[in-house]
Amino acid sequence: MAKLSCDFRFLLIPAAVVFIYIQMRLFATQSEYADRIAEALDAEHHCTSQIRLLIDQISMQQEQIVALEEGKKRKEQECAQLKALVQDLEKKGLQRIIDKAQVPVAAVVIMACNRADYLERTIASVLKYQSSVASKYPLFVSQDGSDPNVRSKALSYNQLTYMQHLDFDPVHTERPGELIAYYKIARHYKWALDELFYKDNFDRVIILEDDMEIAPDFFDYFEAAAALLEKDKSIMAVSSWNDNGQKQFVHDPYALYRSDFFPGLGWMLTRSTWNELSPKWPKAYWDDWLRLKENHKGRQFLRPEVCRTYNFGEHGSSMGQFFQQYLEPIKMNDVKVDWKSQDLSYLMEDKYIKYFADIVKEAKPVPGTDAVLMASNIKGDVRIHYKDQSDFERIAHQFGVFKEWKDGVPRTAYKGVVVLRYQPPRRVFLVGPDSLRQLGIENA
Repeated sequence: MAKLSCDFRFLLIPAAVVFIYIQMRLFATQSEYADRIAEALDAEHHCTSQIRLLIDQISMQQEQIVALEEGKKRKEQECAQLKALVQDLEKKGLQRIIDKAQVPVAAVVIMACNRADYLERTIASVLKYQSSVASKYPLFVSQDGSDPNVRSKALSYNQLTYMQHLDFDPVHTERPGELIAYYKIARHYKWALDELFYKDNFDRVIILEDDMEIAPDFFDYFEAAAALLEKDKSIMAVSSWNDNGQKQFVHDPYALYRSDFFPGLGWMLTRSTWNELSPKWPKAYWDDWLRLKENHKGRQFLRPEVCRTYNFGEHGSSMGQFFQQYLEPIKMNDVKVDWKSQDLSYLMEDKYIKYFADIVKEAKPVPGTDAVLMASNIKGDVRIHYKDQSDFERIAHQFGVFKEWKDGVPRTAYKGVVVLRYQPPRRVFLVGPDSLRQLGIENA
């Protein structure tokens, strides 16, 4: 029994050792977990502080956003007020220019861009004759772009209304090497005419460019022509220009003609015509586009023999094309014609073809290859027949007139007939292969 008790005590020693070891391990594990809990708490505190910092930053940004939104609202209100002010000033300007008791014949718009010196010369010429008829012809300057000199020059006149076309859309030319200027010009024309016809509600508009001077009877001429435009819908537009209006080729300041070729360079159209043209207005080369048969649809244009405008713009988008040969020698009318006393009914479609056919028929036919020599040896009007375009170009070159055709029509032609003065007052008629038939002339 004593031996068994002794053995039991020996067993307690290892058990105590095991117990102590287990306690030590538990203590170590508890210490390790305590450290981890402490680290976790530190991390939690750090995350909490970061979250609070982010919340503070978000709050500040929200305050900034609110401030920006309020600032935006204020700016929008200011812009709306400025816009209303500008519209009010435009309205007052228009009311100042237009006498409500006088229905305008047409608005006159000078198309400008970046030539302030040219614009000044044009405005001076227009105001010289417009001031006495301002209520009939309210004057506008439409600037394409933001050239500061042009803008300040236009705004320096209280006799006109300033318009500005700002176009920031990129220009994509249809063919390589094209000048983008022709595309911008077409955009500007469409914008300006839309403004004048649809916003300002004019019935007719006269378009000038910033390199033109006008004749003393410019406005009387257009007033007389406006009546024809309203009566005869076969007239698409009225021009103040004759492409072959050089000094040596003109004589009679009273003579007017119908033409199948759009002259441009100082012209008038109606709102009804613009209603047709505006939706399909071309991207570029608007004047040549108007010369296409698919666009003028058999209608004609009125033009004078002696120009009512003079184009002095040697430098511009066309870079002085033909200037010295064709534009510089142009004769601008200097006779004050009383157009109110003139009977222009002969220009109506039903009368004009007979009127024109009669004067062509009376002209003496000139044979031979040297047309100029033959014409100079005959008294009175002469007519010279051409076979085709190349033959026309040969004869036109001999006289020194425009050789250009567009869509089968020579410049200034009516029914294929081009009229010019040669050793005035003699008239020369260049007659196409089908002209006599179109004019109803037989056995001539």
